[in-house]
Amino acid sequence: MNFRAVRAIYKFEMNRTRRTLLQSIVSPVVSTSLYFVVFGAAIGSKITQVEGVSYGTFIVPGLIMLQVLTQSITNASFAIYFPKFVGTVYEILSAPISYVEIVLGYVGAAATKSIILGLIILATAGLFVPLHIHHPIWMLIFLVLTAVTFSLFGFIIGIWADGFEKLQTIPLLVVTPLTFLGGSFYSVNMLPPTWRAVTMLNPVVYLISGFRWSFYELADVSVSLSLGMTLAFLVICLIVVWWIFKTGYRLKN
Repeated sequence: MNFRAVRAIYKFEMNRTRRTLLQSIVSPVVSTSLYFVVFGAAIGSKITQVEGVSYGTFIVPGLIMLQVLTQSITNASFAIYFPKFVGTVYEILSAPISYVEIVLGYVGAAATKSIILGLIILATAGLFVPLHIHHPIWMLIFLVLTAVTFSLFGFIIGIWADGFEKLQTIPLLVVTPLTFLGGSFYSVNMLPPTWRAVTMLNPVVYLISGFRWSFYELADVSVSLSLGMTLAFLVICLIVVWWIFKTGYRLKN
């Protein structure tokens, strides 16, 4: 394992975050704070509690997941797409570094940014609502698994995209709507049976449910199923990344 190469890619990506601190960290935190103000004040005055938890407190895990999912995809997709755009990706591919080390550098940096952002949002949420995390270790496990999985997903999107517009297509038109409809701001158990069955087809439901359980021991589905779905998506992403480097899809042409 060429740890110096992994460290070089990782350090370069983390330094880019420091140069774009307003866009990478401050903007998501401010937008999440606005969600607390709007949803917590407006809707929270109408819905005082959800399954015994105050509404403002209930939406905290969903808001964290919303930002972690979108930022993981955005950070990883742009990180690999920009070298493709300027042509420096060919220097990376010709360097004495394996595909595993390339993925570790880019995905590791993107996941680290998302984890840091999620923890900052968690700390910010504590300024608005009282928080008590019942299972902090499981909270970190779900946070890390989600960040790594969707960073891999973003890495795939960055290789697939052949224009800057496509980098935003999946996060804006697919992931964000699925997150909003996946129980970020409500419990799936509140839905009528038909819509609840439809919602269960949304994979984001399982991510948010497991993450919320680590906070309040409340879950729309079993924790083992949430963990299994997360790991299954992680394995699928790993297989797709392996196939991309094996075939050279949109990297060697």
